[in-house]
Amino acid sequence: MLGLDRRTASYTWTVVFILLLLRLAYLIRETLFIFVVALLFAYLLWPLVKFLDRRLPGRSKVLALAIVYLSLIGLLVVMGIAIGSRVVVEAHNLAARVPELLSKLEQPPEPVISPSVQALRVTVISTLRKQLVDHSRDLLSLLPNAALGVLSRAGSLIFFILVPILSFFFLKDGRAIRSFMLGVVAEGSRRNMINEIAADVHMLLAQYMRALVLLAAVAFLAYGLFFSLLGVPYGILLAAIAFLLEFIPMLGPLAGAGIIMLVAGLSGFHHLLWLFVFLAAFRIFQDYVVSPHLLSAGMELHPLVVIFGVLAGGSIAGIAGIFLSVPILATLRIVYRQLQKKPFDSCLRSPGAGTL
Repeated sequence: MLGLDRRTASYTWTVVFILLLLRLAYLIRETLFIFVVALLFAYLLWPLVKFLDRRLPGRSKVLALAIVYLSLIGLLVVMGIAIGSRVVVEAHNLAARVPELLSKLEQPPEPVISPSVQALRVTVISTLRKQLVDHSRDLLSLLPNAALGVLSRAGSLIFFILVPILSFFFLKDGRAIRSFMLGVVAEGSRRNMINEIAADVHMLLAQYMRALVLLAAVAFLAYGLFFSLLGVPYGILLAAIAFLLEFIPMLGPLAGAGIIMLVAGLSGFHHLLWLFVFLAAFRIFQDYVVSPHLLSAGMELHPLVVIFGVLAGGSIAGIAGIFLSVPILATLRIVYRQLQKKPFDSCLRSPGAGTL
């Protein structure tokens, strides 16, 4: 037909099918994002559920899931009382001072006659002031409404209700879902390859979510402690913002550092140089000491690949695309490595393997 042999037709229909799937995924990307976040949240709870499930009587995971979810609710309540109240108070105080802080952007820098010892400090402050004047007005004016923006982008309250519910089903019926998906593929080399890919992705996502939460927690503790010792204005609020932005690869930590310097500088903090040195040193420690220790070789991606993925993800799906860029790239890396071991062409020629 059309002068194409069977193998060429097989490849053609496979490519068309994949393109149609990608188009469908793009059209329902918001729904897929909710399911993917729920899956990642399930991987975050999975080690604890697995630990309890092995030690509790019976074969059902419901009891382990109930204990984990009740413990999570209790932890959120305790953290909300201990930390959330202070964050809310500091956010309210900062919002009330926004007009005053914005007016400072219009003020010219005070002349400073500095010796060589103060040259670096003057350079940093002058550069910071110029960047604030050029780019930070919108950022500061939108900062008090950031939480509302996240809620509206995430589908409001429905997002936060659906994610734990979907995660519950992923944790409860994960093995059955995996078996069903593998059962669709005919036995042979292709199923074995997909099974190996699924196992590798399973370990990847579990480790990635554990590392992501630990990195964010380390950032919150380090920032909160240093800000308290140094007397940085709105220290707990800024540490909480850094905690949330740590979940966004590359751009999140940079944006967090910019917000911290912005708020501290406009609030009259006099040790901006020490703050800048701390942020730079912590970023180096986080990226080159803590992160490699938490992530295995399977998650290692070249910085150029990560930058491309982050920018491409942001162009395709905004914040959601940036958030998912690293796990998607790492998953593609796993698939590529498996295809190198077992070329897709050999899978097509395996017994029982047909076209898609």
